[in-house]
Amino acid sequence: MFIYNFLLPRVQESRWICLLQVNYKNGILVGSLFIQVITQNNLKPFSLVSSHSIWFLLAKMKPNNFILLFISLLLLTVLNLSSGKDHGNKGGNGDHGKKHDHNNHGQGHGNEKESSCPQLERISRDITWRRSAANPALPAKLLRMHFHDCFGCDASILLDSTGGTEAEKEAVPNRSLAGFEVIDEIKAKAEEECPGLVSCADIVALAARDAVAFQFRRSLWPVSFGRKDGRVSLASEANATLPSPAANFATLRQQFQSLGLDVVDLVALSGAHTIGVSHCAAFSDRIFNFTGKGDTDPSLDPDYANFLKQKCSNPPSLTTTVDMDPGSSLSFDSHYFEALFQNKGLFQSDATLLTDPEAARLSRTFQNQGAFFARFGQSMVKMGSIVSGEEGEIRKNCRVVN
Repeated sequence: MFIYNFLLPRVQESRWICLLQVNYKNGILVGSLFIQVITQNNLKPFSLVSSHSIWFLLAKMKPNNFILLFISLLLLTVLNLSSGKDHGNKGGNGDHGKKHDHNNHGQGHGNEKESSCPQLERISRDITWRRSAANPALPAKLLRMHFHDCFGCDASILLDSTGGTEAEKEAVPNRSLAGFEVIDEIKAKAEEECPGLVSCADIVALAARDAVAFQFRRSLWPVSFGRKDGRVSLASEANATLPSPAANFATLRQQFQSLGLDVVDLVALSGAHTIGVSHCAAFSDRIFNFTGKGDTDPSLDPDYANFLKQKCSNPPSLTTTVDMDPGSSLSFDSHYFEALFQNKGLFQSDATLLTDPEAARLSRTFQNQGAFFARFGQSMVKMGSIVSGEEGEIRKNCRVVN
């Protein structure tokens, strides 16, 4: 393993110091970045970025820095070849306990670097990109499905209700989820190619990644494999664990910490609201009855609040939707964080990011698209590795247990 240290140009009022770690494994050059940001004379760790994100960051470099890095990579490659050592990382299999026991975050659950079905990534990409081309709103739907499933990452969100038991998809926050037919199509094709090898949970994670990738024709983060499909799906559990759009910062931080996710993850993952829409019911009280006196949240931009009132009736329609990122709801970008500082965060859970000094500082940093994409990718990897805690299985049909 060799490390090369270089400086990236200034981003707003910050300076990035980057450590590039380069490994050579099985004829492939593998790299990762450790970025530190100097903001207001403080050195602060920022992110560990996989090789999938390196090339986006390199595009931001000055030519002289890029030339230095290119020469260094050539030298490092020669040195690694001559050393004959393998510095790669190995994935693993893990134990699962009880349903949604998050004490072992990411340990041996979805940590295999390669799928047991070599064709899976091609299958997912082809189907997801074809579907996204036909329906520009689909990437937001598949990303949201992954979020709602990944307070366990076990595809329990896909199970249909049985008997008198309501499944997770029947919980109020999940009733507007869509894209299940895409998962079904990927699963059916995967079963043709690799019967019994591909879990629905892995497909949900992969489809979300590929849906966002469609806009760029490249992946913004890697997906690991090896997740198992849960056998339990309860609407009551989803209602209790999913973050509320009306949550304050303390509540959000506690919910994310309980899953092994920190404040940086909280802010970065909130940026997923850069695509997609919301039904008016999710924020109706904020514009029509904020304190129970028929008032509007004073932290909202007045013109934006009036726009929302014109779009949404009171009481709210069950069908009317509003862009979560004003004017940019079909483009995955950093505009969400710009809207926050214009007081146009749609939910209270968005606006509350500015009430915490660290979260506000991160939100300003993430206005830079390169910084946001890099950290979002890392946080998606962390979220996608959350342990459900159940023994699990590989379902034959994603909608029912075996």
